[in-house]
Amino acid sequence: MLRRILGQAKKHPSLIPLFIFIGAGGTGAAMYVMRLALFNPDVSWDRKNNPEPWNKLGPNDQYKRILMLAHGTE
Repeated sequence: MLRRILGQAKKHPSLIPLFIFIGAGGTGAAMYVMRLALFNPDVSWDRKNNPEPWNKLGPNDQYKRILMLAHGTE
């Protein structure tokens, strides 16, 4: 597949920026998902030793709180 892409790039040099931007976008998306999966306190990979990692957050750690209210109830 890489040989075919390189062949297309040699025939049509104007496609090179397209390949670069698509590759950079895919790489950026993959790195963002890896960052969320590895460093987000809501994700627990070790259920035996640390089933609730959000309880270890200190008072100075940043985290998001979500308040969900039902519409129409007062």
